Formats: sequence, structure tokens, C-alpha cells
Amino acid sequence: MTISARLRRLRLRISALLTICAMTLAVASCGQPDTRTVITVWSWEPSMTTLIADFEKANPDVRVKLNNISGYDHLNSAIQDGYGTPDVVQLEYYALPQYAVSGQLMDLTGRVGSYSSFFTPGTWASVQLAQRTYALPMDSGPMAFFYNDDAFRQAGVDATKITTWDDYYEAAKKLKNIGVYIAADAGDASFYNAMIWLAGGRPFHTSSDGKTVTVDLKGDAGTRTFTEFWQRMIDEGLVNTHLKVWSEDWKRALGGGSVASVFAGAWMPSLLLADVPGTSGLWRVTRMPTQDGTVTNAENGGSALGVLHTTRKPEAAFRFVDYVCHNKSGIKTRVDGGAFPADNVTLNSGEFLNKTTVTSEHHAEVEYFGGQRFNEVLSEAAESVSVGYQYLPFEVYARSDFRSATADAYTWSAAKQAYDRAKARKDAGLTNDDGGPITLPDRPGKKITLMSGIAAWQRDLKEYGVNQGFTIK
Repeated sequence: MTISARLRRLRLRISALLTICAMTLAVASCGQPDTRTVITVWSWEPSMTTLIADFEKANPDVRVKLNNISGYDHLNSAIQDGYGTPDVVQLEYYALPQYAVSGQLMDLTGRVGSYSSFFTPGTWASVQLAQRTYALPMDSGPMAFFYNDDAFRQAGVDATKITTWDDYYEAAKKLKNIGVYIAADAGDASFYNAMIWLAGGRPFHTSSDGKTVTVDLKGDAGTRTFTEFWQRMIDEGLVNTHLKVWSEDWKRALGGGSVASVFAGAWMPSLLLADVPGTSGLWRVTRMPTQDGTVTNAENGGSALGVLHTTRKPEAAFRFVDYVCHNKSGIKTRVDGGAFPADNVTLNSGEFLNKTTVTSEHHAEVEYFGGQRFNEVLSEAAESVSVGYQYLPFEVYARSDFRSATADAYTWSAAKQAYDRAKARKDAGLTNDDGGPITLPDRPGKKITLMSGIAAWQRDLKEYGVNQGFTIK
């Protein structure tokens, strides 16, 4: 064999060897992801991308795919179709029972035996159904009284002295005298349910087997107590009933000072900064006033992470839930991103309690509450949340139906407020903005009360429950 032939053969052998090596490396590198357990997470948590990256570093055998999604239509469709469902899903506390009762969530009780003291009472109670645990709390929404201190002081009111609903009523009258509403409400189910909870109401109950549901809005003492109080506030024109909370008009009213406060969950600071930045430094937060001044509280908002029972990777799915909700590093990542914690350790830490700034979307630290250590108030609010309130196992539907059932009461009130304002201006001899005479709108007809709307809501809920196969009491 000639030298040139030998060289050609040698080159062919080297080329073949290199090809084999390249293929081996490619198979190894391409095959690596296939050896990892892949789980899918549906969540709207802003810090979830960072959480996933940190979890994967600590758990190299698991890969997490994120679908940034909120609402329940997509989840319901995936469950109904039987494919495309996530392994882990974020659920608001009010929605969680609906998926637990229907058997869509994996029972985590055996995995979380010692966790009850780790979380605040309100959030832990919110992931329970019939003494079984169906998710882990992510964040918390204990209610607090957020108020524009400048507006209150102009009205001669020290909001920190408002501890009862009568105090709140008297403050509302003083604010009205300077042309300011103490609050706005055009029919918000989340707010209404939270206030019923605050008043000690327990209108809903689901049996341990999830088949029998009690709906007693009309007979529940707490529901009636709050409804009668709020009706009084509305009747006297102390609540703006034509502004929908979270609407652009509502945000402008807060920014302009014509609406001076809001009852909301502890997640509110970052939203106030984002939605009403122009009033930075004017706002403060204090505890919720209650019917008789008793120190108690309710949850408004907040969410949990659960594992769907259809998952084929329950161990990896739970490890992820545990990291996000129970691991110190996971919790810190979420709290640094603006979430309000659900665990007692963070709530009582000096770093959290001493915070006086709210972090903006541009990562600037803003003293929105005028240097107040607002987390001290919110932490105390979390500790005083009462337990025992139950959501309906079809709460998602219930909340969508609330506004339609009670709409006439709010519409009537808004019409009356418009008529009263126009009449007062006309009686005072004032004119329109263009200088012309004031024309009175139609006088509202027969009064429609909130309680009549609540009665209609109860009828709708009972009918819906029966149609869904529940036994309704």
C-alpha cells in the first residue's frame, strides 16, 4: 500500500472516530434533559421565574416549565378536556375549595403534618377542607385600613382612633363635609365576603364529604350586621357607589383625594404605589375597625400552590410547592418581590417589621407611607385573623354572580346620589360648568336595598348548587 493510500485510510479512520465522538457528546448533551423530571407550573406570581431558577439549582434532577396564567377558565377547560393540565397550580384561597371538593387537588395531609404552626392561622385554615390539607399558603391578605392621612386631617379626623364602625361612620360624615367620600363600592364580592367574615358571619358551610352545602346569607347574623351598616353608609351618601374598585376612574379618585381610603388586603402597598404614585407620602395604614371595636380580622385575597391529582410526578411537584411556600429562600424571594408573607417567621422578623419603603417596579425604594413602619400594622393584622369562615365549593361562580344579583341596589344608590347632588346645586342657585341652568336627572324610583340583592344572590346560589349536584340547605 502506498504512503498516500495509507494517509487517506488514516484520515478516514480519524474522521470516523471524530464523528463517533461528536455523536456521543451530542447524545449525552441532548439526553441530559430527558433524564430530568419535568413538571409544569401555572402561576401568575411575579417572582416565579426567579423561584424556578433557584429551585432547579437546588434540585438538578427536576426541570420546571412555567405557564404565566391567571383566572380559572383555562384550568377548567384543561380539566374537562383531560389533557394539558399542569402539575402545580396557583389558586386563590376562595377558589381552592371548589377544586378540592371536586377531587382535582392532591391531598397533601400526609406530607405536611408539622406545618400548621409555620403558617398564620388564617392562611392555614384557608387550605384546609374537612381537616385535610390541599395546598400550601403562598401569600396572605389580612385586611387593613389604608387611608389618605392628608384628607383625613383636613376633615379633622385622626384615623388611628377609628376602632369601631360607629367611629368610621362619624369620620365619613366629616369627610363628606369637605366633599370627600371615605370609600367607594359599586358591588365587589371580594370586599363583601371579607366584611362578612370580619363581622363574624359564617353564611356558607360544606359537609366533610363535600356533598352538602349550606347557604344562609339571609339568616346569618354577621351578614345581616354588615349589610345593614353598609346600607346606612350608602343611604347617607357616604360611599361612592358609581366607582368600581380598580377602574381607572377609581384610581383617579384616590389620586385626586375625592376618595380617601380603602379596606384591602395586605398586598395593597405595592398596588397603591403602582396605581396612585402621585400621593406618595400621604398614605398611612391602621387596623380594621370592627362592629364593636373587638380586635379581630379577616382575609381578603391571597393564594396557595396545590398539586393536581392528575400529575404523574407527585414527588417532584410537591418538592417544588414546598420550596416556594415553606423554604426560607423561596419565601424571601417572594417577599423581596412584594408578596405579603404567610409564614410566622417572616412576619415577625426585624427586617420585615422595620421596613418603611415600598419597592417600585423600577426597584426604587419609596416611602409611600411617610416613613411609617407599615409592616408592623400588617403583621398584627395577620395574627388577628379569625378562623372558621368557609368559602363555597363553587365560589368562583358565586363571585361572578354577586354583582348581577346586587347590581340594582348599587345602581339605585348611584342614581339617588346623582339626583341629590344636582338638586343641592340647583337649590343653591348654582349653574352647570357651561353656565347654563342645572337640569335634574330622573328621580330614582322605589328604593332597592342591599338585603334584597343578597336574597337574590342566595336564590341564585342555591339553584346553581342543586344544578351542580350538591345537596343544598
